[in-house]
Amino acid sequence: MASPQLSIVIPAYNESARIEKTLERVMNCVEKQGWDAEILVVDDGSQDTTVEIIHRWMDRYPQLHLIKNVGNRGKGYSVRNGLLQAAGDVVMFTDADLSAPMEEAERLLAAIADGADVAIGSRWMDRTRQTIHQPLYRRFFGRCFNWVTRTIMGLPFKDTQCGFKAFKRSAAQVIFRLQKIERWGFDPEILFIARKLGYNICEVPVTWGHDERSRMSYLKDGMKMLEEMVVIRGNSIAGHYDKEIAALKDTSTMVTPPVEHGKISHSV
Repeated sequence: MASPQLSIVIPAYNESARIEKTLERVMNCVEKQGWDAEILVVDDGSQDTTVEIIHRWMDRYPQLHLIKNVGNRGKGYSVRNGLLQAAGDVVMFTDADLSAPMEEAERLLAAIADGADVAIGSRWMDRTRQTIHQPLYRRFFGRCFNWVTRTIMGLPFKDTQCGFKAFKRSAAQVIFRLQKIERWGFDPEILFIARKLGYNICEVPVTWGHDERSRMSYLKDGMKMLEEMVVIRGNSIAGHYDKEIAALKDTSTMVTPPVEHGKISHSV
């Protein structure tokens, strides 16, 4: 069977309240746009009915697959697990709340088609595209975190944390094999790795609306992410990324077929 042109990865943890609406919107968009796409939902050890809902939808849509983590590992682990199993020529991930509408993927795909290896959605390049604004305190902490991230990591992007990113599969297979951070701080790490590898990264303004049900705590999770920034810089200074990049280059190829274990293609 030929590989799809696009893989859409959706990390999910206890998303029973909104996963059905999310799948409906994603499937409608895929059909409307005529994308040759597979959709991979990565369940991160949900304790609610998320998995049961996904199984029902899999009976209707053969291009929908479920990947189950062993326990709760974090968003970063879920994204990596999904993208490394994705078979599309272009692979992307989006948050389960679809704060960036699925239709905005066209903007990421256009950037990839124009030569980018990595295309990242940005909430801050064009603020007029924000349909529902975050509360003031979230905007304040978010901007502070972004400034600290740019300073510590040397990243030039206006928005590192937007959960809407696309990659050429060849690039993703390398970047995500080098990823070490498994929770919220993985976004800056993968961008840091991509820059270290010399990939062309394009930041793209996208329409975006804040979801009040966001589980992220800017105080608790923000402090953890700052800690993870220090870990990333420490790994880089110690040469861990360079050693692993060299090891990958020593193999016969830096791109391998998608890993099939864990992908459930039909209801069980």
